[in-house]
Amino acid sequence: MKFVDEAFIDIAAGDGGNGCVSFRHEKYKEFGGPNGGDGGRGGHVFAVADPSLNT
Repeated sequence: MKFVDEAFIDIAAGDGGNGCVSFRHEKYKEFGGPNGGDGGRGGHVFAVADPSLNT
């Protein structure tokens, strides 16, 4: 007897956030300009199988 186990899994990592709104301050420069961040790369996804489980 042939048995095929099939599953559809939807996985999504984090988006890294919105970043930071901030402005550069320099001693002799009136308008320093922006220096905010981009929020990073997001999270990692790990898939770990358990060989002791039966489906």
